[in-house]
Amino acid sequence: MTCARCFKEVEEGSAFCRFCGAAVGGSAGRTIPRERRRITRIPEEGQLGGVCAGLASYLDADVTLIRLAWVILSIVPGLLLGGMLVYAVCWILLPIATPEERRAYRGPRLTRSVTNRQIAGVCGGIAEYFGIDAPIVRIVSVVLAIYPGAIIGGILAYAIGWFVIPPASEPLTTVSSTA
Repeated sequence: MTCARCFKEVEEGSAFCRFCGAAVGGSAGRTIPRERRRITRIPEEGQLGGVCAGLASYLDADVTLIRLAWVILSIVPGLLLGGMLVYAVCWILLPIATPEERRAYRGPRLTRSVTNRQIAGVCGGIAEYFGIDAPIVRIVSVVLAIYPGAIIGGILAYAIGWFVIPPASEPLTTVSSTA
């Protein structure tokens, strides 16, 4: 059998070429095709056009983290208009995902806390996601808002978190019946 990449002779029954490491298979020595994925958008799961939902599906990540990263990368360099322009271009150019292309993310999700909240549960939700105490997250967020002298920026960041991070489902409460 001959390797399709380096054209050297490979031992019969080998899964990989010992010279270049390419995967080989079958009697013709062809490389084994990998699962081909394409980046799409998922409007049904998106808040605007489904671009971040499609990117999260492609990367197998939590859609909330992708949305936060998009917003942060759009605001921090001062290119909010550029971030919105890129989003609009992606909205136009990316195809809509077929049902077979949609992958359900099964990892932990970032949500606003229902039980550990002061205003909207943003800091409590971040603390629950990372497994740390909520007061630490609150103190860090206040320090980061005050340190550069940008209290308005801290309030804006919290408001964006309030908008982007979905609320957690209500905790289940047991109802006791007295007979």
